[in-house]
Amino acid sequence: MRREGQRNFKLILEYDGSNYHGWQKQAGVLTVQEVVESCLGIMLNQKVTVRASGRTDAGVHALGQVVNFYAQTRLNPIDFQKGLNSLLPDDVVVKGAEEVDHSFHARFSALKKIYCYRILNRETPSALLRKYAWHVPYFLDLDEIRRGLGYIRGEHDFSAFMASKSSVKSFVRHMYEAFLQVKGDDHLFLFFKANGFLRHMVRIIVGTLIEVGMGKIHSTDIPEIFESRDRSKAGITAPAHGLYLVRVIYDNDEDNPDIDSGLMNSLRV
Repeated sequence: MRREGQRNFKLILEYDGSNYHGWQKQAGVLTVQEVVESCLGIMLNQKVTVRASGRTDAGVHALGQVVNFYAQTRLNPIDFQKGLNSLLPDDVVVKGAEEVDHSFHARFSALKKIYCYRILNRETPSALLRKYAWHVPYFLDLDEIRRGLGYIRGEHDFSAFMASKSSVKSFVRHMYEAFLQVKGDDHLFLFFKANGFLRHMVRIIVGTLIEVGMGKIHSTDIPEIFESRDRSKAGITAPAHGLYLVRVIYDNDEDNPDIDSGLMNSLRV
C-alpha cells in the first residue's frame, strides 16, 4: 500500500526461470520476487513489496515481466535500473525502469499479455536448449496444429484448459491471437495474446495442440473440449521450461509493434 510522499516505479524484467520456484515469494524456496525485493531493500535500506503483472510458474522464463513498487526516495528510474543490475544475479535483468502514475498497478492495469511457447521438434535433443524448449521427437502435422489454433482464437470459457485449484471468478478469456511460427526445420514457436490467462492455460493449450499434431486429438475436437469444460478432455500439460512471458500490454503501448517484434526476435536464436 502506498504511503504519503511515495513514488510509484515500474520495472520491466527479463529472467531465466530455470533456477527459481516461480515468481511469487514462498517459504523455503528461491523465487524471482524474493531476489528482486531483497536487492531493492539493499538500495533503499527498507523493506519493499513488489507487485507483478502475474505469477510465472517454476521454470517459466520472462522477456517482459512488469512489476511496480512504491518508495519514498530521491533515486531516479535509471538509478534503480543500474543499481539493481549490479546487485541481481546474472539470470535476472532489469530491461527498463520508469516512474509512473500512483494509480498504476502492474497486474490490474494490464490489458493484454503475450506468451510464447518454444518447441524443438526433431529426433535428437539439444544439450543447450534443454532448459529453454520442449523437445518433441515425433512427427507433427503443422497444418493440423494451425487449424487447431484457429479454434483457440476468440472468446471462450477456458475451463477445460485450466489446472485445478484456481480461485478465479470467471473462466472466460478473449484470445486475440494464437499462431505458429517455424524457424528452420525443427524450431516451433507458438504465440498467444489474450486479455488474461488461467493457471497453466498456455501449457495445456500447447499440450493439446501437440497431441493434435500427433493425431491423438483432431483439431475439430477442440470446440467440443471447450464446451465440455472438462480438463480431462484436453491434452497433456506441456512442461514449464518452454514457456516465456513475452510482454504485458498497457494502454500507453497497445499499438507499438516495435516492442512485439523486438521481444519475439530475441527468442529466435
